[in-house]
Amino acid sequence: MILAMGIFLIKRFATFVATLLAASVLVFAVQGALPGNAAQVMLGESATPEVVAALSRKLGLDQPAVVRYGHWVRGLLTGDLGTSVSYDVPVAQLIGERLAVTAPLALLAMALTTVLALTLGIYAASRHNKLGDVGVMTLSQIGIAIPNFWFAILLILVFAVKLQWFSAGGFPGWDESAWAALKALILPAVALAVVQAAILARITRSAVLDVLREDFVRTARAKGLNRRQVLWRHVLRNAFVPVLTVMGLQFASLLTGTVVVENVFSLPGLGRLIFQAISNRDILVVQSVVMLLAAAVIVINFVVDMLYAVIDPRLKVHSA
Repeated sequence: MILAMGIFLIKRFATFVATLLAASVLVFAVQGALPGNAAQVMLGESATPEVVAALSRKLGLDQPAVVRYGHWVRGLLTGDLGTSVSYDVPVAQLIGERLAVTAPLALLAMALTTVLALTLGIYAASRHNKLGDVGVMTLSQIGIAIPNFWFAILLILVFAVKLQWFSAGGFPGWDESAWAALKALILPAVALAVVQAAILARITRSAVLDVLREDFVRTARAKGLNRRQVLWRHVLRNAFVPVLTVMGLQFASLLTGTVVVENVFSLPGLGRLIFQAISNRDILVVQSVVMLLAAAVIVINFVVDMLYAVIDPRLKVHSA
């Protein structure tokens, strides 16, 4: 068992490193495939040749692609990502400031998604084909159909404009007041969580129902355990593997898909940063943020793989 666990971890870690490397090559190659000189793209058509040449030297564009890739990877590992052309600050500092908004927003949205989805999914499965099940499935179908940007606008109209419980947008910063900052993230988190919770609730319901039909569940009931005991002791752990897969994908999606919602609520997060960087043709920022988001998705998938082995030890034996 220990040997199988070791082989499982080595294989997963090797896959993790190889995927990160492949992602870095792809992101760098896309930047290199832009038509024309990257410095010209960043400065615009009105820039003089002298200014373009100076920026090209500053960015190292006069060096071979392999050398530039090596410098870029070393910068990623050391945190030296260069200086933003449009903001005139280090890219790492810029990303760090924006990550302080996006990461808590994604975590809060994922927490809301998990609580709502697991509660509703388990409730629906435990009342299969009854009124509660039909009601949850109807609500989840509506939630899937609602675009999160439209729901974000609706939340602003109801809770910010009409009831005035929350601000319509902006972010006061964590230094000013932790509660004010958290309060500014509640409506965006709800807007992001509704669609994700609707999807996860349906997955949870299906997974729980599948396990409830297994032979070991009937055996547990035959031994005298009631439905609630069987559900919490035996069913949920076995049903959690497909649910965990979707949760990992959803958290990655929340990190990478905040562009629209952050713009609706005027939040200075990574989503809004990459939108502004594209508008300003700030290739260094775009490249670094895309790589960060790609790395976050890969790390989350790696963590999910590790959690599989914790939830169901049989998986690491089959994978070894």
